[in-house]
Amino acid sequence: MIKVNVSKQSNYPVSSALLKNKLKVFLTKKGIVSDCEVGIAIVGEAKMLELAKKYLNDSSLHNVLSFTENELKGNFVYPPDGKIYLGEIVVCYPQALEEAKKEGKLLDGKVYELVEHAAFHLLGIHHE
Repeated sequence: MIKVNVSKQSNYPVSSALLKNKLKVFLTKKGIVSDCEVGIAIVGEAKMLELAKKYLNDSSLHNVLSFTENELKGNFVYPPDGKIYLGEIVVCYPQALEEAKKEGKLLDGKVYELVEHAAFHLLGIHHE
């Protein structure tokens, strides 16, 4: 079973159910058949800047970041429960909102677009 946990730093009007369902379908289509877990965090600009500085040594404001388990905690140790922890996806709500308005997209659709982009990274598929 694929488990998706969604947390919001504030009461951002993003559909957690939509994110969970769409990401589960995406991961299944990409061949994930084992028990796994992934986290999605919807955060503000200050938190995103803090994460970029801490993990990327970068002061730029990113719209989305993804971190595999070993990037968050150091060397990966397989958990005793047998689940695969794919990692964390962090979306900057204000950036997503601004991009959705600029591109004429619904907010939930834009947020999911960013989540899917980050999920590719968690699966080891990177862009140039």
